[in-house]
Amino acid sequence: MQQGLGLARKYEWIETTIISLKGEEKARKQNRCYYGADGKVQKIPLDQPEPPAQQPQGRGRRGGHVKEKVVAKKKDEMKDYMEKAAGLIHQYVPPNPQQIQAAKDAGRIAVNPPSDGKVRLVVSQYLKPGDSLTIDVDAAANTIAGLGVNSYLDSKDDVVTLAVQMNRLPDGAIYAGQTRLEAKAKHITVVIENSGHRPVQQ
Repeated sequence: MQQGLGLARKYEWIETTIISLKGEEKARKQNRCYYGADGKVQKIPLDQPEPPAQQPQGRGRRGGHVKEKVVAKKKDEMKDYMEKAAGLIHQYVPPNPQQIQAAKDAGRIAVNPPSDGKVRLVVSQYLKPGDSLTIDVDAAANTIAGLGVNSYLDSKDDVVTLAVQMNRLPDGAIYAGQTRLEAKAKHITVVIENSGHRPVQQ
């Protein structure tokens, strides 16, 4: 299973992050990704910077200016929240072998009986108190078929869920094809898609 994840280190790929609010797409960005010598994913933005917004001419009414400031503040707060939600995904995906080993040593992993040829491992307190990470393992191929996360951002009321679909390349390399995060309290959805895998040029 770890071998399949390890094979993915030979590739570079395109990561597309789509952030939506109440079903409406608000932001989309792309990175070229590859594993660095330290084993961590390196990212190179592919997006062009957005042109600066044009300031309206004239002084206008003070009330309009205050409203603009309030709207801008709300947009900044939402952007920060969305970026924090997207960042949370990367703390769970792909699973960290050391954290899984620590959970196993502490007796925080439960194994559910096979269903549809898959065994489900449930890891309690994987990253935070009260969270859980589920790993669906294809028993026949001994590969990860999917991941699920129940977690939260700043408080336990700020619940976020993750559903990860794992894909496999022809040489057996396993990677997260699509990751979907739902932050229901804020009506935010973050989808990260990884595609276009090709061997890293030596």
